[in-house]
Amino acid sequence: MPSILIDPNGPDWPLGFIEVITPGTPVQVTSLVDPTNTYDPASTKSEYTRRVNQMMFQGYTPDTHGMKPNAGYVYIVRKGGSRDDPGTIVKVLAPGETFFLAPTPMVRDVFSPYRYYIDGDNAGDGALVTCLIF
Repeated sequence: MPSILIDPNGPDWPLGFIEVITPGTPVQVTSLVDPTNTYDPASTKSEYTRRVNQMMFQGYTPDTHGMKPNAGYVYIVRKGGSRDDPGTIVKVLAPGETFFLAPTPMVRDVFSPYRYYIDGDNAGDGALVTCLIF
């Protein structure tokens, strides 16, 4: 069974492999580390939330030993969006590609990982997601 590191203090916080079960049905990137959305800023369950400086998305899926590139495209979308809504797609992640989501260098702001979801063209594809906290 894969490890789930609930370590939001950084400097790195692996969220794990976020798998697309049904293409067209996005999966929240925090689904493994906070399945009840306790720390989601949109939630009223807690006065505290999680903030990150950057997020790294890698277009790989688990293999027998290690990782292999996805079979198809994976989509990083905003909450409420999907691969079928171009207005919500932040990035189209090619198989084996790595992408860093970060504020502009002049801003150096923090943002919530709860606003991002993963969708894909193929069931079983997904992304390795890691939050970086400075």
